[in-house]
Amino acid sequence: MLFAPGFGSIAHADSHAAFFEHRPIPGGIAIVDLGEARGNSTPIVKFGQRLVAVVKNDGHWNAVVGIPLQSEPGEKNLIVKHPSGEREVAFTVDSFEYEEQHIIIKDKNKVNPASLDLKRIQKENKRIAEVKAYRYKKLLSEQFQLPVDGVLSSPFGLKRFFNGQARRPHGGLDFAAPTGTPIYAPATGLVVDTGDYFFNGNSIFLEHGLGLQSFYAHLSKIHVKPGDKVKPGDLIGEVGATGRVTGPHLHWSVGLNGTWVDPNLVLP
Repeated sequence: MLFAPGFGSIAHADSHAAFFEHRPIPGGIAIVDLGEARGNSTPIVKFGQRLVAVVKNDGHWNAVVGIPLQSEPGEKNLIVKHPSGEREVAFTVDSFEYEEQHIIIKDKNKVNPASLDLKRIQKENKRIAEVKAYRYKKLLSEQFQLPVDGVLSSPFGLKRFFNGQARRPHGGLDFAAPTGTPIYAPATGLVVDTGDYFFNGNSIFLEHGLGLQSFYAHLSKIHVKPGDKVKPGDLIGEVGATGRVTGPHLHWSVGLNGTWVDPNLVLP
């Protein structure tokens, strides 16, 4: 079920400094200085067609840009709109090469789904796009913490091959832990969606404000529902092995402006 309250979709600034780490690589975060913050009007910033989070930091407006993993290195442009007009602000994406990971999946239908499952996947992808487009009007979180006590089994950004076939890069961190291990909210947020997805299994989406989101997959149990507000340390679910997995673990993703970024960049 998707939680869709009537909040606006335009980013608003927060009064405290951002806690994001600047690492402008594919799958990283670029913190772009937009200049002195004058007046009460927050700039509206877009990267491509997507709205970007804008926060106030040391008297300046900062755009906090999530960079897609598929981005090519080089100069990029933000479109910045003020009441007085529109301008472009450039930033640079640095090159970075992620490692490969080869995984054997016993359930071959999870690698090459049947036609009936493909229809389900298409419907779920549309739903996920709607969730990732949702944004609360202000930043709710000041810092993240790890959501589970487990062993890091797969880092972010790996070029993945399932049964020898290339698939999307790994858009999160995987933590191996026994089924039933508690999963906790890493920061203040709103539960936007929960559900059982073909590839992701039992899943939770949290919104932390301005389009900063976190995602939890392969759960055995879900302890929250759409519309709930959570605080750091609240129990939200339990580790499981649902969806496309080789064993029990938590897949944890963090998103900005609708794209997954390295979760380490919001951790202390």
